[in-house]
Amino acid sequence: MSTSITNILFMTWYTGLGGGETDLLTLAHGLDPARYRPHLVVPREGQLSEHWRRAGWPVHLERFRGASVYFVPALWARFPVVNRLADLLQRENIGLVHSDYHALPLIQPAAARQNIPLLWSLAGWWLRPKPWQRAFFRPLLTIARSHAIRDGFLGEPPFTPPASVPMIYHGIDTNRFSESVDGGPVRAELGLTADVPLVAMVARFQWVKGQHHFLAMAGRVLDQVPEAHFIMAGENVFGGGREAAYKRRVLQQVEADARLRERVHLLGFREDAERIMAAADVVVCPSEFESFGKVNVEAMACGRPVVSTDRGGPSETMRDGETGYLIPPGDPAALADRVTRLLRDPELRARMGRAGRARVLEHFSDRAMVAAYTALFEKLLRA
Repeated sequence: MSTSITNILFMTWYTGLGGGETDLLTLAHGLDPARYRPHLVVPREGQLSEHWRRAGWPVHLERFRGASVYFVPALWARFPVVNRLADLLQRENIGLVHSDYHALPLIQPAAARQNIPLLWSLAGWWLRPKPWQRAFFRPLLTIARSHAIRDGFLGEPPFTPPASVPMIYHGIDTNRFSESVDGGPVRAELGLTADVPLVAMVARFQWVKGQHHFLAMAGRVLDQVPEAHFIMAGENVFGGGREAAYKRRVLQQVEADARLRERVHLLGFREDAERIMAAADVVVCPSEFESFGKVNVEAMACGRPVVSTDRGGPSETMRDGETGYLIPPGDPAALADRVTRLLRDPELRARMGRAGRARVLEHFSDRAMVAAYTALFEKLLRA
């Protein structure tokens, strides 16, 4: 087998630095530079392209609209951008293509035209193919990022054999997210001493992420632990629309409550998510559902117990009563009960934190993810 460098093209519609984009950067950084050179295609500049260039890798801007769940494959294959992508693949001598869902109906026909192997990562369990899309998806190498994602994609009964859709968990940089991270600067920034109970949520502003549940939980926790403080870190990464309206409602909810105004700290987007988690005593995920729940795993890697809803990926990544607590979605009272229990018991927090860290090292490390993807890349290149 040739050991020459292969140009691998990653294409995504997303341009910010959410969990999926961070995961993409982690994968690219983990690849052997003597074997792969990562390229990136995005529709516009953003945090992802900035970080990509900072690593010394090529970025290609191609204006395109991300596909919705109702895309018609034959129609999208005729869009002019497909011709431009095919030319790019040839010009840059691309040997392998990796795509997300929203770019897939554009890059797939371009790669097929150049006879370049392609795989794509499925990161959302609501992305279930419509009847007219199934013939498009069946022959593609699809990588599901959790069992919950794969089950949602395949449907019941599955439209293609589950064995044909391999599963690779998201990988966490266990050096960046570790027990040795110092959360002191974050507490100092907020004017909090080390003994102040602190609960954190890290997520983009979107109804499904449940910031409103977090605030409802915070009020209940303050009834029991009046000295507690709360962090909400994250931003509306999709810009305007429903997400912006939701964020306004959340901010209004904070402003309307005197206790929340004093105790809830809105930090916006932070690139030092590991320090937020290290500063917290407990990390909370109040989502309606999570395809994987990467923040939970990052918090576990930092040795922090997590209280999370149990719908989707968290039921796979966490162990209820061992690495934290799992509760049904939409239940702020249950969230508050488990958070209060942890805030009052330092030994329990420490024990769950150690168990969470050990679980991440065993199942969800960046090294394991990169090794699994590299094996698939090599298999495609040999074929």
